[in-house]
Amino acid sequence: MSLSHTAAEYMLSDALLPDPGGSRAKGLRLELPSDRLLKFVTVGLPLFLVSLAFAREFSAGSQISCFSPTNFTGKQSAYVDTACWDSLLHHGFDTEGHAVTKSLWALKVFPYSLLVVAVLMYLPYLLWRYAAAPALHSDLLFIIDELDKSYNRSVRLVQHMRKVQQASAEPERFWEEYERARQERYFEFPLLERYLTCKQHAHSLVFIYVLRNLLLLLFLAATCLYLVFLHLNIFFQDEFSCSIKTGLLQEEPHIPPLIPCKLVFFSIFQLISLSVGGVYVLLMPVVIYNALQLCQWDKGLLSVYEMLPAFDLLSRKMLTCPVNDLNVILLFLRANISELTSFSRLNAVSALREATANKEDIDTVVDFMTLLAGLETTKPKHHACSPEADSSAPLSNGGAREAKPGVDLMGKASRDSLGSA
Repeated sequence: MSLSHTAAEYMLSDALLPDPGGSRAKGLRLELPSDRLLKFVTVGLPLFLVSLAFAREFSAGSQISCFSPTNFTGKQSAYVDTACWDSLLHHGFDTEGHAVTKSLWALKVFPYSLLVVAVLMYLPYLLWRYAAAPALHSDLLFIIDELDKSYNRSVRLVQHMRKVQQASAEPERFWEEYERARQERYFEFPLLERYLTCKQHAHSLVFIYVLRNLLLLLFLAATCLYLVFLHLNIFFQDEFSCSIKTGLLQEEPHIPPLIPCKLVFFSIFQLISLSVGGVYVLLMPVVIYNALQLCQWDKGLLSVYEMLPAFDLLSRKMLTCPVNDLNVILLFLRANISELTSFSRLNAVSALREATANKEDIDTVVDFMTLLAGLETTKPKHHACSPEADSSAPLSNGGAREAKPGVDLMGKASRDSLGSA
């Protein structure tokens, strides 16, 4: 018997989570993977393409080539290129023969406009970082710490139950106290549950998260419209007629009225605009998906933590409309699942519970640990069959969850005093 007791103690000791070696504050991710991908692409892509365009410009020199008259010297031809690039004004004639001008300045400022686009795409991230990330960081630290502590408290409770059961001279009395404690929810620690319930009535985080995605979607749509405007009005005209007869050169007879010019890097600008516009159009559904994540609960994470005595939001149907801060916190808990040491343990316990023959008698991790520790084998058989014990026997999974809200006033007072302690 001593060997079995020692083995049970070792098993329960190994089930305890070790204390985190370092601070969790540095390892928390305050951005969802999809949001991080969006930030990297929307900001990095225009910066990368603009840097390539500038590098090509600095290495190749002038971005325009004008066909000066043959009697122009080399310096005069260079002057024509510089003057036409500075003006970027196309002189032409309409269908009725009237002279018209068209500005092509958008081509000159196109690389710089992409820099402005990159800055605009970074603004939603700054909004989230300074308006929501500090509060989210503190919430995640508290909830992750409480979830792991709740798991450890459950294991320590089973350790204490073993000691009490071994020291008890009346096994029937011990099991009566155990069943009464289950019915009156003595095993539960309501601080975490109440905190998460309060988060269902808060909407600051979800408001900032939705605003962030709406701003990003607005900037993506505005950039695509800007690129469409450039293609329809400017990006199909790589040649234009330039006039340098202004100022002191206006009365010079040997200077022609119009000089044909060609934009050397016109195809590069087209390729950059098509690349940015195509990628931004593909990213719009990702932004919409990020916002729509808030329309449903992450019940997979909730179902695993239903094994904790202090976490029964799902079974008691306490979840309301999913558009609230609690749903945002659950999304970031899923993103920080590596920081939740208790998740892997509870996930394994939940899987083992499904494979257990009498899984209807296992409501929480406390029940499962009592089964593994061998406490159930010491339960008097006549106790489970007696009529008096039927009223206090462990309820089935559905019955136990339905009985939790309906405790008497004494049970509620005892539970509240335990939680406040």
